[in-house]
Amino acid sequence: MYRPSREVILAAIVLVATVGLGGLFVGDADPAPPEPVPFDETVSVGLTLENEQQLDENVTLPRAQAFYSQYQYVVGYYGVETFVDAQRQDGHEQRFGYPLAVYVSDYGATSVELNEKGYPVTDRQPPWIDATDAWFVVGSEARTPSGETVVSFADRADATAFATTHGGEVYSWDETLEQSFDTDDVTGVRDRVSEQDRRADATVESTQARTDRPVSTVVGADADAVRDRIDEDPANVTVVDTVQAGIDAAPANTTVLVSEGTYEETLEIDRPITLVGDGTPTISGDGNGSVVTVTEPRVGIRDLEITGVGPVTSGAEDVPGPAIDDDAWDEKFLTYYTGADAGISAHVAAGLSVENVTIETPSNGIILRESPDTVVRNATVRGNERWQDGFAGIMAFRSPGVVEETTIVDGRDAIYAYRSEGIVIRENTIEESLLGIHLMHTDGTLLENNRMNDVVDTGIYVMTGPERNAIVGNEIRGSQVGAYVGGSDTYVAENVLEANDVGLELAASGSIYERNVVAGNQVGVNDRVILPTNRVVENDFVGNDDHATAGAGPLRVWTHDGRGNYWQGATSIADGDPPSRSYSPTDTVDGRLHRTDGAATLARAPALDALSGFEASVSGMQTGSITDTEPACEPNNPDLLERTEYADRATACDGSLTIEP
Repeated sequence: MYRPSREVILAAIVLVATVGLGGLFVGDADPAPPEPVPFDETVSVGLTLENEQQLDENVTLPRAQAFYSQYQYVVGYYGVETFVDAQRQDGHEQRFGYPLAVYVSDYGATSVELNEKGYPVTDRQPPWIDATDAWFVVGSEARTPSGETVVSFADRADATAFATTHGGEVYSWDETLEQSFDTDDVTGVRDRVSEQDRRADATVESTQARTDRPVSTVVGADADAVRDRIDEDPANVTVVDTVQAGIDAAPANTTVLVSEGTYEETLEIDRPITLVGDGTPTISGDGNGSVVTVTEPRVGIRDLEITGVGPVTSGAEDVPGPAIDDDAWDEKFLTYYTGADAGISAHVAAGLSVENVTIETPSNGIILRESPDTVVRNATVRGNERWQDGFAGIMAFRSPGVVEETTIVDGRDAIYAYRSEGIVIRENTIEESLLGIHLMHTDGTLLENNRMNDVVDTGIYVMTGPERNAIVGNEIRGSQVGAYVGGSDTYVAENVLEANDVGLELAASGSIYERNVVAGNQVGVNDRVILPTNRVVENDFVGNDDHATAGAGPLRVWTHDGRGNYWQGATSIADGDPPSRSYSPTDTVDGRLHRTDGAATLARAPALDALSGFEASVSGMQTGSITDTEPACEPNNPDLLERTEYADRATACDGSLTIEP
C-alpha cells in the first residue's frame, strides 16, 4: 500500500488549510457498495482459530464482515455482538473510519437448529445479507464458545419463528446496535484473576490431605529406628529394604516413608499412596526410562531427590496406563512426547501432589498426561545444559492444575502446557532454558509473579490462537524476547520486561496491556497485530533503544478514556501538564526524543507539530504507526519501575527526576 512521505503530507496540510478537510477525499458521489467476500479472506476478530474449538462439522457460528472508510482490509467478526461491541470502543472510528457496508449471516436460508451447547447447526453455509436489511434475534438460547450470540435473518417471519422456539427478541439493525451483550471478553479475564488465585489455593489445599496419611511402611537400612520415632503403633508398620517393595506393601491412602540413603531403583506407583522422604533420600534410576511412574489418581510425592533419568525426550510409541486411540493425530502427538523419559512421569493420575522434590534430568523433569488438578510445589528441576538435547522441566498435556514456587534451570522448555485449559503457573523461578513458559492450544491460564532470567529465546511464549489468558506480575530479563503473546482476549498487566532484545511481541488481539514496565530493551514493544483492537494504557517505557515498533496495519491509538502511557523523553515543560501534544514512538523524530539531542526542538517545530495532529486524525496516513494522544508526565508504575536499573532515567514534564536514585 502506498504511504506518502512527510514532505507530501506537509503539502497536504497546506491544502487542507486552504480548501478544508473535506476537499482531501474525492470520489464518486454515490459509489456502489462493496460486495461481500469469503470469510476466510477477511482479517477476523472475536474467535481465534475456529478449528481449534473442536466444534462439530455442522456447527455454523454467526458471522459479520465490515468494510471501513479508512481501513484497507475487510474485517470479519465472529458474531454480530462482536461487531457491536467493537463500534463502542474508544477511538474505533479514529482507527477504522465509518462502516461503508456490513454483511451478516442469513440463517433464514438454512434449516437452523441449536445443539445441546446452544451452537447453531445448519445444513449449509448461510449466505451473506446486508445488515441494514436483516432482522436479528437477541437474547435467545443461541451461544458460541464466547457466550451469547445474535442470530440474523433476511426475513422477519423467519426471525420471529426462531425466537418463538429458542427465545429472544426480534430487532432491526439500528435497534441491535443499541443492545449490550454478555460475552466472555478480556474484561472478564481481568476480573477473574483474583478468583483464579482462590481456586488455585483450593486446589493446593485439596492435595494437602496427602500429607496426613498414616505411615504403613518404612524403607531402608535405618527403617527400624525411623519406625520407633513415628506416631504409628510399630506393630502396624511394615519394614522393607526397597522402595518398590514398600509401595507394593502399602494399603491405599497410607504413607511409605523412605529413610536417608540412595536407592538405585525405578518405581511404579499404581495405588493412591504418599511417598515421603525422611530427610532427603535419593531415588536413582539406571539412566534408562523414567524413574518414578504414576498411574493412579491421588498420589503424593514429597521430600525426595531423583536422578538417573533416561535421555529420551520424544519419539515414544506407547504410554503407561489406559489404552488410547492411536488413530487420532492428537493422541499420536501426545504419545510421542508424554511417553518420553522423566524424573516423574504421571499418566491419568488426577490430583497428583509433588512437593519439595529435586530432579536432575537430561530429558524431562515432570511429565503430566491426562492428570488434572495436579499440584507441583516447591520443586527444583535441573535440566540439560545443552537445551538441544533436553526437553521440558515440567510438561503438562491435558493436565490443568497448579505449578508454584518451583525453580527450573536449563533445558529446552521450562514449563510446557498443551491443551491444559485453566492451568495456573505462579511464583516460579526460571533460568537459562531456551523457552520459559510455553503455552500451546491452552486457554484460560493464569501466569502470575514468575521470575525469568537469561532465558535464551522467549520468556513467556503464548501461541496457537489461545483465548482469555492472564499474564500478570511477571519479571523477565535477558531474553531475545521477553514475552510473545498470541491469541485473543488476553490480559497482560503489571509485568516488568527489562534488558531483552524485544520486551514484548504484541500479537494478541482484543486484549488489554496495562500497567507494565518496559525498560532497557532494544525494542520495548513490537506490535504485530493487523487489527488495532487492543487497549494499551498506563504502561511505562524507559531506557529502550526503540520504545515501540509496529508492523503492517493502520494507526494504533494507545490511549483509552483519556489515559495514555509514560514515554521517557516524550514530554517537556513546553507541552504542559497534562501534555497537550501527542507522541508517536514510531515517528522518525518522536522516536528519537529520549536518545538524540536536539530531537525535542525539531519535534515541536510548528510544521511537524501540525503534522502530528493531522496524522493522528487520519488512520490511513500512519500505516504501521502508533500514537499516544495523552502521554503521561510521570511514570504510572513507580514501584515496578524501581525494580529496574532504569528508574533514574524517568523524568517529569518539567525535567525533574520522578524517582530519586
